[in-house]
Amino acid sequence: MIGTYVVLIALLVFVIPNAGIRNSWALIVIIALFLFFLVRYLSTSYSINDTHLRTWRIFGNRRIPLDEVEKIEYSSIRDLGPTGFVGSWGWRGRMWSPVIGPFDAVYTDPAKGILVTAQGVPIYISPGHLEEFARELSRRVRSYSGPLEVDAGAPPREPSPTPG
Repeated sequence: MIGTYVVLIALLVFVIPNAGIRNSWALIVIIALFLFFLVRYLSTSYSINDTHLRTWRIFGNRRIPLDEVEKIEYSSIRDLGPTGFVGSWGWRGRMWSPVIGPFDAVYTDPAKGILVTAQGVPIYISPGHLEEFARELSRRVRSYSGPLEVDAGAPPREPSPTPG
């Protein structure tokens, strides 16, 4: 994704002016918009402390109390529904899915992420170390509320002994 932004910005800075379009306010606005989206993408981060899951990026963050988390599940933006620039709005990337309805999306990877359901509006995140993050989030949430109905980070269950 970073490469895409860099290539688009480079094309706008070096190729378009050489094609005869110079000092266009529209060109400057488009370059500024791509730079904004690049910085926003690079600023995306997630953290968990003793009481909250925090998602952050420039002009969009969300704090979720761990005791309000209802589900932690692996997901993909592509599985949740059609996406794209038109499919999202708001600073946190509010999206709509035919599967779950409205949800927030603060992600860098649309293919592999975690859907955290809490406070009525789920949030899709894509931490770098997906499994480790899901395990730690699950551990902290379970310390508040006990086992969850859907919990991607829960430890594997011990098989029940069979009478023999």
